[in-house]
Amino acid sequence: MDINDVRSILTLMGFLCFLGICAWAYSGHAKRGFEEAARLPFTEDDVPADRVAGQSKEGKANG
Repeated sequence: MDINDVRSILTLMGFLCFLGICAWAYSGHAKRGFEEAARLPFTEDDVPADRVAGQSKEGKANG
């Protein structure tokens, strides 16, 4: 077994991982999660925009 055999095996393993990820991404099981994530920017926030990440109107941290 020389270096080219190792390279071929690693290439094949990488390709199989790629196919597995593609199969998972396009499966019906993952679709529900992707649709929920796609709707996140459009959900209504309960926190006002000036209070995001602990910032007050003056830009100082709340505390």
